[in-house]
Amino acid sequence: MIPESIDSPLPSQPALGDLATDVLREMITAGTFQPGQHLKESVLADALKVSRGPIRQALARLEVEGHVELRRHRGAFVSTLTRADVEEVHTLRGAIERLAASRACTRMQGKGFGEMDAVLEQMKGVDTTIDPEDAVLLDLQFHDIIYAYCDHSRVRRVWASIRGQVTVFLRARNASFPDFHEVGYIEHLELRDALALGDPQAAQDGIDKHISGAYERLKRLNLPDR
Repeated sequence: MIPESIDSPLPSQPALGDLATDVLREMITAGTFQPGQHLKESVLADALKVSRGPIRQALARLEVEGHVELRRHRGAFVSTLTRADVEEVHTLRGAIERLAASRACTRMQGKGFGEMDAVLEQMKGVDTTIDPEDAVLLDLQFHDIIYAYCDHSRVRRVWASIRGQVTVFLRARNASFPDFHEVGYIEHLELRDALALGDPQAAQDGIDKHISGAYERLKRLNLPDR
């Protein structure tokens, strides 16, 4: 039972902690903050014009998402990409995206594939000068469509929780291996065609082949183990 003393609705505006989380997450994934950089609560609070409370909440949430590392008596630091991070996110992404693709391939029909084709046209038109960040955005736009049509709310929530980390990994991949203009369109077209078969197993096989390429490239980087 709700106490009668609560006689006014909650505000529709997201809490300051939520807003601070969204802003800081975007800044981390966009590369505004560098790996290992110290995130000082007082500086962030002044910059966002909020108290330290929402900043503290945001940093705690970002630690759960893997973007931030909280060190006792030292504060918050932007997480550094490690081999363990890459392996864990890759295997988790593979598990949920195989499920998402196996469901989406029978649900996308004309509209979903039309959305994919629009992204593919943009990929087809890129050249050697494409910024790594723009390549990441196109890549994620394509995969967001799979999740949008998988009809599985819990899978979409898991994807949302790791999407920022996938963004960091894709940016590192594109910055170190600037070949998106050569393989981006072709590799995503192959995945699109696998989904178009409407066969869940073919869709899962297509995902396995597709995401393994980025993973193999990341494994070639000189990253710390942990």
